[in-house]
Amino acid sequence: MKRGIAILGSTGSIGTQAIDVCLRHPDVFSVELLTARQNSALLIEQAVRLLPNAVVITDESKYKEVNEALSPHDIKVFTGRESINALVQGDNIDIVLAAMVGFNGLESTLAAIRAGKAIALANKETLVAAGSLVMALAKEYGSPVIPVDSEHSAIFQCLQGERIKAEKIILTASGGPFLNKSLAEIETATVTDALNHPRWKMGSKVTVDSATMMNKGLEMIEAKWLFDMAPSNIEIIIHPQSIVHSMVQFRDGSVTAQLSTPDMKLPIQYALSYPFRLDLETERIDFAQLSRLDFISPDRDKFPSINIAYESIERGGNIPCAMNAANEVAVDAFLSGRISFTSIHKITAEVISGTMFVAEPQLEDIIKTDAGARAFALEILKKHKA
Repeated sequence: MKRGIAILGSTGSIGTQAIDVCLRHPDVFSVELLTARQNSALLIEQAVRLLPNAVVITDESKYKEVNEALSPHDIKVFTGRESINALVQGDNIDIVLAAMVGFNGLESTLAAIRAGKAIALANKETLVAAGSLVMALAKEYGSPVIPVDSEHSAIFQCLQGERIKAEKIILTASGGPFLNKSLAEIETATVTDALNHPRWKMGSKVTVDSATMMNKGLEMIEAKWLFDMAPSNIEIIIHPQSIVHSMVQFRDGSVTAQLSTPDMKLPIQYALSYPFRLDLETERIDFAQLSRLDFISPDRDKFPSINIAYESIERGGNIPCAMNAANEVAVDAFLSGRISFTSIHKITAEVISGTMFVAEPQLEDIIKTDAGARAFALEILKKHKA
């Protein structure tokens, strides 16, 4: 029986690769729902190719264009985020791939969880902002959460068959484009510099997060919630070759690692096909040609976002939510040329310091914290110059 797939954020990097995976295995996957924010042209192209039951374009100004293009194909067209929240609960949906960028993916993920759907989670901000809430609801409604991030997928795979909780998680990082740059060079980095990732092809926001290494901070928080691991037992290590995607250490000192060439289709496909594995046309590792595998401790003076993330989760409550919101605003400002690269972490830290603490935030607290942190960050932006 085919698995009904909803791809939230189908026009982004993860979404387009997920579509490739589904098209390679039409006997296994049936794409039932596609959603996009603004890229109407690509959404239309995807829908005509896949013929899902429905699509959602959240930008209401694009609704008429999409509806006119898809009405001859008998595809239902909706607009607005509320439509996504309703559609993910449909009986035709088995797995929801949450690949929307940023905080926007939270409410639709919660709606899918309440409907007991399996969640293939590519949106790390969902757990950073509301990890306690999300995982508690997933447990209550019996909704499995399967990670799509390459690092968390690696950890998830390493833990299969293990009955004893891991002692330590080791998150690997490529180091991004600035690994071998001096602090002075980083301070003058341009948008082009930050987007020039040496290993991975990703969306612009995630690529900048990789350059600041905030992505590792977000992933550390995500790992805490996914695997019930104290942050003090989650280590970040730079591995420039991006062959070892993460590791797990056990109480007897043994370490299990997941290795593969850098290809996001692998963790995407694993999450959609779990607990099975499917054929995947990807480059295989030639161990005879691997001259070395390097592991380096990150320089936290060069990459202060790592410390910001650890301090945020140690404070707990709604602070990681504020951190995430501030970082999203700051990254957007950098990408649009309004601030310098190093202003990203400065703005994020200033927002955190000015956020009112809520120890056990509920959804309304998370939404309020997110909105307040964004507004605060925008006020701070007025004082910063690129």
